[in-house]
Amino acid sequence: MSAAAASVLLCADADAKATAAQQLSALWKNGSVVKIGYARPPDRPARPDKPELRAPRDMPKRGKAGSETGRIALLHALAHIELNAIDLACDIIARFAGLELPSAYFDDWVKVASEEGLHFSLLSKRLKELGSCYGQHPGHDGLWEAAQETGHDLLARLAIVPLVLEARGLDVTPTMIKNLRKAGDIQSAEILERIYIDEIGHVAIGQRWFQHLCAEEGLEPEETWQGLVKKHFKGSLKPPFNDEARQLAGVPISYYTPAT
Repeated sequence: MSAAAASVLLCADADAKATAAQQLSALWKNGSVVKIGYARPPDRPARPDKPELRAPRDMPKRGKAGSETGRIALLHALAHIELNAIDLACDIIARFAGLELPSAYFDDWVKVASEEGLHFSLLSKRLKELGSCYGQHPGHDGLWEAAQETGHDLLARLAIVPLVLEARGLDVTPTMIKNLRKAGDIQSAEILERIYIDEIGHVAIGQRWFQHLCAEEGLEPEETWQGLVKKHFKGSLKPPFNDEARQLAGVPISYYTPAT
């Protein structure tokens, strides 16, 4: 399993990476891959030559949400996030495979990797339908910087990636969907609705394994999460929060309210 996950990380072509992530799930489910094993993942995943990677502060503004140019820029930014999310899911499988983790852990993260692969594929296809493609706009490397910051500690990785970064997606996606529908782009809105539902499940998986590790180590989850966020997350948690979606994912309001 870890070798198969590492192979996804080593795939540079974006569409092929998305396909490989979905195939990983199929191989795990049908029993073609049964051993967890251990294969050291790369420090950085392989990526296509484009998009150009910039610092977040140097990213251009996307333009008006209702314009086609603005919608393409939005979908491109989301596709870039989903490509990173494929790598993050595969990395959390491969990097921590040497720990004594239940098979259900790998069931969950293989599912996440597959769904992130589907999300990228849907967004990539939609960009092409709009006369664009992934790689035509710059992207930033903030998500992988979070992976590097937490590569030494599974508890920290869970605290930051699913429970901060993916949870933030739950906060902002409903407004994106509303704006796309207002602009008449129903197809793009429906893709984001699918992503939104899946991402609630991804945050729930992160929360489940965060609580599992806290229980094993005798740690209080809420206090531990807040401490890890202060230590490993650059910046502050910014409201408004989608309390309903976060609670559906099993993340209590008390987790993130004091950390703002």
